[in-house]
Amino acid sequence: MMRRSLALALLCAATLAQAQDQAPQAPQTPAAAPAASAPVVVGSATPGPAAEQLIINDVKIGTGREAGVGNTVRMNYTGWLYRPLAKKMHGKMFDTSLVPGRDPLEFQLGASRVIKGWEQGIVGMKVGGKRTLIIPSELAYGSKGTVDGNIPPNSALIFDVELVEVK
Repeated sequence: MMRRSLALALLCAATLAQAQDQAPQAPQTPAAAPAASAPVVVGSATPGPAAEQLIINDVKIGTGREAGVGNTVRMNYTGWLYRPLAKKMHGKMFDTSLVPGRDPLEFQLGASRVIKGWEQGIVGMKVGGKRTLIIPSELAYGSKGTVDGNIPPNSALIFDVELVEVK
């Protein structure tokens, strides 16, 4: 009984510590140039629990052309199911462009060709930049999930993205 209580206490402490490590400092717009280590929260003025709103974390600030609505962009990406207690919050990987013979994904920003979390999370990136996007279900595939079942209904997602080109 005591071991179970200790294990539960450690799990709660680890979850709290992780939440504090991931807590954003101040909401900003995606076009702002945040510090490479500080996550940016886009949404309401008061941050909610993780994955209730889009979280943008610049891993590397690019130096090239900036992506804006109307631009055609080329992106490398890897997508996982969001799992806050997993290593780096990455659950099961469901897709990537980083396989031999596969080109980066190309699409026009603002043309509704990708999920809303990408539409909002890529604006303001510069070529060469890398971001981690934590996307709530409402800005991803919502209550439907994907037809192939790789993304279950109501799943928050996490993407590591790299802006390769802005046309």
